[in-house]
Amino acid sequence: MTGKTGRQWRSTCKSLVLGVLLTSCMILLYCLSSPQADFSLPEVPVPYSCAHRPSQLHTKSATNGSQQSSGQTCSPKVDIMFMKTHKTASSTFLNILFRFGEKHQLKFAFPDSRNDFFYPSPFQRSHVKDYRPGMCFNIICNHMRFNAPEVTKLLPQDTSYITILRDPAELFESSFHYFGRLVPFTWKVPGDDKLTEFLHDPHGYFDPEGFNSFYLKNLLFFDFGQANTLELDDPRVEEGIKSISEQFQLVMLVEHFEESLILLKDALCWEMEDLLFFKLNARKGSTVSKLTPELRTKALEWNALDWRLYQHFNQTFWKKVDVYGRQRMAEDVAELRRRNAEMAAICIEGGQAVEAGSIQETAMQPWQPIGEKSIMGYNLKKNIDKAHRKLCRKMLMPELQYLTELGVNLWITKLWGHVRDIINW
Repeated sequence: MTGKTGRQWRSTCKSLVLGVLLTSCMILLYCLSSPQADFSLPEVPVPYSCAHRPSQLHTKSATNGSQQSSGQTCSPKVDIMFMKTHKTASSTFLNILFRFGEKHQLKFAFPDSRNDFFYPSPFQRSHVKDYRPGMCFNIICNHMRFNAPEVTKLLPQDTSYITILRDPAELFESSFHYFGRLVPFTWKVPGDDKLTEFLHDPHGYFDPEGFNSFYLKNLLFFDFGQANTLELDDPRVEEGIKSISEQFQLVMLVEHFEESLILLKDALCWEMEDLLFFKLNARKGSTVSKLTPELRTKALEWNALDWRLYQHFNQTFWKKVDVYGRQRMAEDVAELRRRNAEMAAICIEGGQAVEAGSIQETAMQPWQPIGEKSIMGYNLKKNIDKAHRKLCRKMLMPELQYLTELGVNLWITKLWGHVRDIINW
């Protein structure tokens, strides 16, 4: 009995120590990483296009599935704004963009000192590393809170705006797992199954003014720069969705990621080889909470703005698929899966992702949430032939390591990583 009481006391003390340490570290990092005051920048127009000329031409198939290839040629579009939303397979797509940018020697607009543009502050051009008015950037793709006027002043007029959404119930479950410990109001949620407890009384626990509270309510709507606590019948909700619809040419869906990539290939005149991917930042199955129908309904009600947003773009997505051609889409998805399977056989030891503790190379370790190692990664095969060695490593490389290789200084992110490691003792 005494031993059990001692263990409980040690557990309680450890929780208090961790809570105080976490709060102190978050405040310190917040102060260190707060964006500098934005002074008025001169308005120097960006060129209509920042694409290199001349560019290689590709043959583009007709968009009507009943027609044969039209034989038309087009140049791959290289001016791209990817709005990286949270917990939406966006790290996997970022890997695709990084490789495409390197292939075409494109210029990225990167943040400085961290892996996001001072999120959750609204994006400002001054957040871009070494920014000067009138500079030409091809791609911007790191996490930001979208701010259309500032983004459009940074990028050329021919920029293609792309983003990705995920079923809001699944996104909420993922966000609660990944960010929950960084949201102080969740610390008072009792029990081991905090997600279920929270969804049974979200209004009782949620603090709209609380630190990091945006992670746990309508996170998609918030990422797009919209207010995330509006009532569903507020006219600003439909206005926000309309604004997003007008700004973004393609809104991809996580649940149909391969179909999304095929639509992207068609819209941007890319090649199939540009779409090859391995799923990055996947969680091991034992850490994923299977939402019951009741909990799923509650999660969608709690994230009603995100659900409305998702429903809208789910409709527009399938309209694009119909225009592309269902049969043609099925054939192209099958081809993409075949090529990805070929690359997996060439690159991945064992052919699949492994748990963090089984990753042999430190450079291949993905970023982990506080308190556990739930994000899986890969082991690179030994003796890969020279023709595939570089591509395999790039395709398997976690986001932060790739950013570092591209020249981004991540000292604040790395400092937070050391703090996280201490907290995980």
